[in-house]
Amino acid sequence: MTAPIAIIMGSQSDWDTMRHAADTLATLGVDSERHIVSAHRTPDRLFAFARGAKAAGFKIIIAGAGGAAHLPGMVASLTELPVFGVPIETKALSGVDSLYSIVQMPAGIPVGTLAIGKPGAINAALLAASVLALNDPALSGRLEAWRRQQTEAVGERPEESA
Repeated sequence: MTAPIAIIMGSQSDWDTMRHAADTLATLGVDSERHIVSAHRTPDRLFAFARGAKAAGFKIIIAGAGGAAHLPGMVASLTELPVFGVPIETKALSGVDSLYSIVQMPAGIPVGTLAIGKPGAINAALLAASVLALNDPALSGRLEAWRRQQTEAVGERPEESA
């Protein structure tokens, strides 16, 4: 069986950010598949992946993209599956270009847009897990425990440094 979540990115260099989505999903016990699917360099691969994603068994797609950041929007235009876009931080414009490209989708082609970089990758995984947890009580419990751990990790007072 195919993993319920596909994590896609435009190039190998995007893995530095997108691995945080994969790691978060693994922590929650959610399987994912990872693919490099460039909107510009491998358009045939992009079309085949996006058009076949639902039939392959994916439920959600997390798409990381930098620079022109067309990958999330193009995938969303080719599938009815939920697509969560993660802007990759770039050297040229710190990922703001990627954010604007992903968030400015026209009406009718929705892409859930997350924060730039690592926080966005982690939150994309948490959002995807939350959607899957609607029909998976065990995952819902793991997600609840993860969130409880996050809350408990926040101290009430600052620690004094020596």
